[in-house]
Amino acid sequence: MALSKLERRQRIKHRIRKIVSGTAEQPRLSVFRSNKEIYAQLVDDITGTTLVSVSSRDKEIEATGSKLEVAKLVGKSIAEKASKAGFEAVAFDRNGFLYHGRVKALADAAREAGLKF
Repeated sequence: MALSKLERRQRIKHRIRKIVSGTAEQPRLSVFRSNKEIYAQLVDDITGTTLVSVSSRDKEIEATGSKLEVAKLVGKSIAEKASKAGFEAVAFDRNGFLYHGRVKALADAAREAGLKF
């Protein structure tokens, strides 16, 4: 029987999460994209807390232009907030999404803004 799109993503997500884990020194940069918005957060998996979060719904992010451009703004913003919080290296978690399109744009923008992963 064929897997649904959600079941397939969940299976990939669990496979990734077996390997990728965040600590207080090197948190996990988790990316989630819906059809309209994109979200990014730095997570410490040891304590189970979110350290920094940014989304395309935040007031400081101007949601004008294409979804790809908005994803770049979110990536730049998460990198700036991470550096203010004292993080320079993270473990990237694509959350079961393909590393393509908006997820890739967010990651590239975060790298350009100084985040290492």
